[in-house]
Amino acid sequence: MNYTNFIQVTATVNPAQPWSDLLIAELAEIGYESFEENLKGFKAYIAEENFNQELLDSVSIAEDQEHKIIFSFAIEKINSRNWNKEWESNFEPVDVDGKCYIRAPFHPEKRDFDYQIIIEPKMSFGTGHHETTTLMVQWMLETTFEKKSVLDMGCGTGILAILASMKGADPVVAIDNYPYAYENTLENIDKNNTSNIKAFLGDASLLGEEKYDIILANITKNVLKEDMKIYGKVLNNKGLLFISGFFQDDRQELVDLASQYGLTEMGFKQNKEWVALRFRK
Repeated sequence: MNYTNFIQVTATVNPAQPWSDLLIAELAEIGYESFEENLKGFKAYIAEENFNQELLDSVSIAEDQEHKIIFSFAIEKINSRNWNKEWESNFEPVDVDGKCYIRAPFHPEKRDFDYQIIIEPKMSFGTGHHETTTLMVQWMLETTFEKKSVLDMGCGTGILAILASMKGADPVVAIDNYPYAYENTLENIDKNNTSNIKAFLGDASLLGEEKYDIILANITKNVLKEDMKIYGKVLNNKGLLFISGFFQDDRQELVDLASQYGLTEMGFKQNKEWVALRFRK
């Protein structure tokens, strides 16, 4: 049994959407393990021993956003309880277009889906619930991966890399600079029997001379801008790049930047304010 004390951080965000999603992403990066969204913002949870007030105070919505956002945090200690059981009871599986089923190990198996991915739900950003992950999965369901070499940047829990492997991609490389995500990816690779995926802890600086047929990058706008030149370099001619993690308002800026590196936009998908783009080199 896993009994521990947790810190509950109640975030009030105005306007709540889409800015709550950005804050959730930032909190996930500093160790917050689960989130409960509401109309006024969300609640975030972290084990008491991992709570750091200075880190929380340093969190801010991405600096490139020009909107006026007001947000505040209220902190409360949650008494010891069986946290895994609590989290499992609130974690719902994800159905993407009736073709891809993303579930936790404790959810029943469903055989009527083309692809079924098992993800240990250790943080909500990366378990398939976020709009950007859904958008990327939708693009992948429309794309041929058989015998393609694939790179998944900012792999999170490894969902995209695992789906690529299930669709016949080989080899598959998954990279994330967050140790918690890297470790969770290794765990999920094992759970899904996708042993041809090689996971690495790091960022785009790990990329060398190896070329890829398909690159998947569901990260943030700033990281995408920093790494676009590298993506263009390591992508094979006629290869595909799929990116998400940004808003509709940012689409043209990223399209213009990608064009400088020989990448041509081949379409986009949108869910609420979030967008996923497809490029061909």
